[in-house]
Amino acid sequence: MRSERQKMLAGELYDASAPELQAELAANHRWLARYNAALADGPVRWHALLRERLATVGDGAVIRPPFHCDYGFNIHLGAGAFLNFHCVILDVVDVRIGERTQIGPGVQILAADHPRDPARRATGLEFGRPVRIGSNVWIGAGALILPGVSVGDDALVGAGSVVTRDVPEGATVVGNPARVRD
Repeated sequence: MRSERQKMLAGELYDASAPELQAELAANHRWLARYNAALADGPVRWHALLRERLATVGDGAVIRPPFHCDYGFNIHLGAGAFLNFHCVILDVVDVRIGERTQIGPGVQILAADHPRDPARRATGLEFGRPVRIGSNVWIGAGALILPGVSVGDDALVGAGSVVTRDVPEGATVVGNPARVRD
């Protein structure tokens, strides 16, 4: 029988209240407390702390505290990736952020999802859909990247946009829902 963690990582329905996942959340909360307390320490210290918890952290990658995530171990940062203050990543499955991508303050990247059917949703089960953000992308302040979305290389996401669908390489998207701007 598969564990709830195995189901979560596979993108299947899982029970987030399972003891093994609650233990992982608690460990991550302890790490986040240390990370967010390091605000005055600067990028060198932040980078070392990121490498303790995140799946991969490329050279020169920076996340400015305060930062919030579910687990951390599903986040992959490319070299030179930059996330500004108050970013949130719900990383129940892989979240990949490419090299030299810049993410503005208050951006939320959400890989966690819930069943659409109300009866199934009432069971409390949830699932995840991976998020992929390419290289050299700019995501403006306060944007929301929803579960399962891929953002192509060199794309631009306008501030406050809600990205519900994949963004093509080199495209500029704005609005709610975000649409390609001509």
